[in-house]
Amino acid sequence: MEDLLVAPGPGLPEGLVIPGDLLRERFTHASGPGGQGVNTSDSRVQLSLDLAALDMLTTAQRERLAEQLAGRLADTILTVEAAEFRSQLRNRRAARERMAALLRTSLGPPPPPRRPTRPTRGSRRRRLETKHRRSEVKRGRSRPSADS
Repeated sequence: MEDLLVAPGPGLPEGLVIPGDLLRERFTHASGPGGQGVNTSDSRVQLSLDLAALDMLTTAQRERLAEQLAGRLADTILTVEAAEFRSQLRNRRAARERMAALLRTSLGPPPPPRRPTRPTRGSRRRRLETKHRRSEVKRGRSRPSADS
């Protein structure tokens, strides 16, 4: 199996090459409508990678991956599926691209923390004017009081 190339990105300046022998592919029947080859072709691809076996990553990078992908991991194995194409070859390519994109984004730095902002004077004024107009509309709908 050929190597998986992860393009350079934030947190991964030189990119990453994952040897093909660390990847495992499984093929199954894809769901959905078929045709003549529906019962004969295994076009869905499941691509698996054991993150513990990645020796080219630093300990910090490995921990970051485990933290970012915690919901997607079974033990230390990351699995990606692709079944959107009828061709097994195209699904294999899609699964590899999806795995590379997932690794690249997970190894990137976290986004900067959000700075809380305050509403502007104009937005506060507009909000109060809208509330006042709405209350006038509702007041106009009520029955006249007996005092008037």
